[in-house]
Amino acid sequence: MSDLLARTLGPSGHAPLRRPASVRRTSSIDVLWPGGYGSAGHFHGIARDIYSDDPDSAPLTLALQRFEAVVSREREITRLGTVPARPATASLVGLNAGSQLRKALEIALAEDLANSAPLYLLLDDLAGASLVANWAWSRWEDGWLSQFIPSSDALALEQRRSRMTGVCTGFAEGSSAILDIRGELHDARSVPALAHPDDPAGWHKLPASNGVNMRRARRIDVWREDDRLQIEAMFQDSASSPGGERMAVHEYGLQATADAHSGEILSLVAQPRVLPYQECPAAADNVARLIGLPLAGLRQQVLVTLRRELGCTHLNDALRALAEVPALAAYIESR
Repeated sequence: MSDLLARTLGPSGHAPLRRPASVRRTSSIDVLWPGGYGSAGHFHGIARDIYSDDPDSAPLTLALQRFEAVVSREREITRLGTVPARPATASLVGLNAGSQLRKALEIALAEDLANSAPLYLLLDDLAGASLVANWAWSRWEDGWLSQFIPSSDALALEQRRSRMTGVCTGFAEGSSAILDIRGELHDARSVPALAHPDDPAGWHKLPASNGVNMRRARRIDVWREDDRLQIEAMFQDSASSPGGERMAVHEYGLQATADAHSGEILSLVAQPRVLPYQECPAAADNVARLIGLPLAGLRQQVLVTLRRELGCTHLNDALRALAEVPALAAYIESR
């Protein structure tokens, strides 16, 4: 892992203190398994938008939205509820949370997508959260993958290797991730609480939990300097551990600027902070391909520009979420 350690920056730590005249979106999806190892996951999602005029005072809550879902071991959505209620999400029940969800979500929540509502970000993120959730058990159970891919099933292992090869930078042909297709050699780092101890209001309240827990968290900060939007974002996948600390398997930071009038991306840097394999950080080298594109089109454009070996599944999702920056920036302009 020495090459990986040299190319990752380590956890970013607590969220920065809120800036004057800034908007912050935070989101989290926490996963629990009330039925134990190998059972359905219970997903609890929360997203909040706040405006901070004076960082020393309480922020103004602009939006607070939630969902709860039950997802089977095979990633089938068996139950889903949202706040505010969205009756059209009933059409998502029975779908696979990975391959089928996002296309159906564009139809079911078309208005939320158009308005860059926090709920859309949460449900779009259910795809990635359900993909990585079972990694939480690696902190608690020896041979955790045997429940899903028996070590004696050579055919299943080879099918997984064939299915995963080429899907992203980390799983390029011949990579260490492909050689370690069972995922037993992941690098992971201890991470502190997301909220800054001097600014607890800077994060929404996270669900309390004991035992095995997986969390996918995002933060997007937006403020304006002259004719430029300043953007700072982060993404983290972390799990609880028997010792009480949280361990992250994925974390990226994003720094960007955009034209405040056109929304065109003027600069963009991705910071690999915690990643599982030595090849993974290379995906960050390709994000400059998005410079010059409008922020509003990133949900679609990222998948075209940074497809397969050019991108990272998790970094791409962090970049796609920047499509919501124009809506967040509109709060600042309205003040």
